[in-house]
Amino acid sequence: MAFQMTRRSFLQASASAALTTALSGWLASGAQARSGFVRKPFTAPGSFGDTTTVSGSFCEMCFWRCQLVGKLRDGKLVKLEGNPKSIDNGSSICARGNAGVKLLYDPDRLKYPLKNVGKRGAPVWKRISWDEALDECAARLQGVIKNNGPQGIAVFPHGCSATYPMHYFEYVVGTPNNSEASFFQCRGPRDMAYINTFGVGADESVDMPNAKAIFLIGTHIGENIHVSHVKQYLKGLENGAKLIVVDPRFSSSAAKADIWVQIKPGTDTAFLLAIMNYLVKKGAYDKAYVQKNGEGFDKFAKAIAHADLEWGAKICDVPAAQIKEVADLLAKNAPHVSIHPGRHVTWYGTDFQRERALACLTGLLGAIGTKGGFVKPKGPKLGKVAWPDIGSEHAEEFALHKMAEKYKFSPPGTPTQMIRDTAISGKPYPIKACIAWGQNIIQTIPGQQDTVKMLQQMDFVLVVDVMPTDITMYADILLPELSYLERYDYFVKTGVQWDFNDKQQQYIAPRTPFVSPLAADHQRKDSVWITNELAKRLGHAKQIPAPTSEAMLEKVLAGANLSLAQLKKEDGIHLQPGSDPYGTAYPVKFFNEDLAEAGYPGAPNYTPVPEPPHGFARLVYGRVPVHTFNRSQNNVWLNAEMPENPIWLNQETAQKLGLKSGDRISLVNQDGVVSAATSILKVTQGIRKDTIFTAHGYGTRNPAMTNAVNKGIDDQALITKPSVDPETGAHGMRNSFVRIMKDGKVLSIPA
Repeated sequence: MAFQMTRRSFLQASASAALTTALSGWLASGAQARSGFVRKPFTAPGSFGDTTTVSGSFCEMCFWRCQLVGKLRDGKLVKLEGNPKSIDNGSSICARGNAGVKLLYDPDRLKYPLKNVGKRGAPVWKRISWDEALDECAARLQGVIKNNGPQGIAVFPHGCSATYPMHYFEYVVGTPNNSEASFFQCRGPRDMAYINTFGVGADESVDMPNAKAIFLIGTHIGENIHVSHVKQYLKGLENGAKLIVVDPRFSSSAAKADIWVQIKPGTDTAFLLAIMNYLVKKGAYDKAYVQKNGEGFDKFAKAIAHADLEWGAKICDVPAAQIKEVADLLAKNAPHVSIHPGRHVTWYGTDFQRERALACLTGLLGAIGTKGGFVKPKGPKLGKVAWPDIGSEHAEEFALHKMAEKYKFSPPGTPTQMIRDTAISGKPYPIKACIAWGQNIIQTIPGQQDTVKMLQQMDFVLVVDVMPTDITMYADILLPELSYLERYDYFVKTGVQWDFNDKQQQYIAPRTPFVSPLAADHQRKDSVWITNELAKRLGHAKQIPAPTSEAMLEKVLAGANLSLAQLKKEDGIHLQPGSDPYGTAYPVKFFNEDLAEAGYPGAPNYTPVPEPPHGFARLVYGRVPVHTFNRSQNNVWLNAEMPENPIWLNQETAQKLGLKSGDRISLVNQDGVVSAATSILKVTQGIRKDTIFTAHGYGTRNPAMTNAVNKGIDDQALITKPSVDPETGAHGMRNSFVRIMKDGKVLSIPA
């Protein structure tokens, strides 16, 4: 029987529930927001001047959420730093974290409710009051519910502030059509693959500081700058861990590798199968762990028996000797090996199988619950405050993937592609309202043309955001949200000491405002206030779980015998003793009978992905240290550091085409779509000839983003034929093929 996953059961199985606890929202009116926990004035290091330090918050410039202190001068935030009390990021934060100051004071921020009296995509904005905005939102949503049922509403949430409204629309209103980018365009296949192998989610649950070998496949640690994660990684290397990096590009991780495998894109699963088959045939796996904890090992061994070294070498375009070298190095250092599960894993539309292979390789090496291996420490427990579940039965009945009996191992929510296809076609039912809350679906979802079609056929589009990203151009009503530095939040960050060799501790760190909301005519509100006001107008006042953020936060902290007053005394971070994280063994479903019964491969399986057409190269993308995709592009400090995204091209290919570094180019894809903007070329030996790389998130089209507009190439616009993972329904986002255009001339990539 197929594994059925609800959002709440997912949180119980996933590591995210232990390491960063999502709460069901809070926050009073922005005008009532209080400053964070204040300490005495002092002179900051580096002769920064007399400032007051505030604590009690964590960063939201990316989703790693490092703990912060702020420096105030005359009530204005002038600097952000890591909280020295933190056992997570400590006093360190990255460039993006520092630049949170410029998000707070960005003159392009949304300021007050707006109504579009023009066309979607070419808006003409009229300023309106909050009452007028909320009344219209409620009336139009109520109209959609009356005519089409709750399932006629689609919600696209992302980020800290979107969980509270998402849960309202899912659990109370009763729509199944919630699609989070973090699941369906990022980590969904990883989480579901590990749950269906170990019974628990993956997160980044590897003990790199104490590993003897670290194995990264397409993971660019150091380019995403998740601070405590980078600390773990660098500590492992400092302690002598061998590093294996499998990547078609010479990433920052590849530059530190003992073995760099310059693999052909799309063949990673074949590489993993060849390693595992070699270990099984040689008997170089952890027989004791497999015998005690493995399920379906004989079927698994039989299913991968074809994957010998030569088979893998031919498919992956790497030497068979190098695959053997990797396998031998892993076996030599087992079980103290970190097989990293990755984070952004939606690559080719076959990603569940690759993640299953990574999990099975971990089990094969016995690298579970041991130093250097897959380790899931226990975080602290908190109280719970949540929307009542009165609508999920209706949502379950109208869940598109369950109606169609597809994507049977989907993460929580509904696969994005199904929502979009259904909205455009009207089958099996109409979807006539769209709510985008903190998610720029123009850039998160491949196939922008279809996203625009979906939006244009809606009866109502509501967008809630901090900045005027591209999706805001399609809103009928646009609502401005408080930034993370001005609000309490429904998220309390919890976790443990990042290096398990240190004293074992747990932490609890809530978010409180560092500053009061800005000028009086800026009428920004928080997500809880907005959602509660909508709920009242939609007839759900009695279901509201808490009237304000502070009331909810106090209830949540009370579950740990804490309070805001106590956290104030502790500089915003409560520390308590932890426990030894080692010793937990998880059963490993090498062959998963539930998958097989549902019609999927029971053992990890390689399926070839489309090859680049003649004259094209595969376009892949990643992150850079100074940006978090599109959300940071308008930040004046970060934009100054990297205003556009260089296009990586192989040196030999460039020479044949007469191109050089610094040339200004466009990209054109296999369907003839030309990038709207240009960028500069980076010629390098550090990328395969069949691959072109760039950073994601550039190419903003909204002129209201005055720093970011038309800078760099939007890689997402070039993904015109999205692929979908058959088990999870998540998008594959690296199956686009491009040629280079310079001075109006299209240049074909040599074979």
